[in-house]
Amino acid sequence: MTYLTRSSNPRNDFRVLQARVFEPFFGRFNFLEDELKSGTWAPPVDVAEEKEKIIVRVEVPGMNEQDLKVSFEDGVLTVSGERQFERKEDRNYHRIERTYGTFSRTFSLPRTVDQDAIAASYRDGILEITIPKREEAKPKQIQINATAGAAQVNQ
Repeated sequence: MTYLTRSSNPRNDFRVLQARVFEPFFGRFNFLEDELKSGTWAPPVDVAEEKEKIIVRVEVPGMNEQDLKVSFEDGVLTVSGERQFERKEDRNYHRIERTYGTFSRTFSLPRTVDQDAIAASYRDGILEITIPKREEAKPKQIQINATAGAAQVNQ
């Protein structure tokens, strides 16, 4: 009979899986530790589209506006930044769950955006990037002329 035990810590579960599956083939790699040491993280992002614009909202609480960078090149929007961890020697840290280090998120945008009118604002930990569409990309209402069609059918 096989007994399965369930750990209350998902990181421990992954470490056990890593030890059983990956180590025999690749040696001893700590995938989670490597990610933490490199300092990379990915803040959550919402991308929404309206008739006249695309809106990108990036959740980066606790960051200063000057620590964020937004760029647009060759149809790719890049949002990057760095959140510093300021360790104080006179403190004994029991738990550090917030993520620190650098991040970079990229988004391919359609050719129909007006790159010269892209604007960004930062408020309450949310970076909001507004990307307007060019005039020719906006939906147009085409009026149907019923009398012209009827005249053509009768001929």
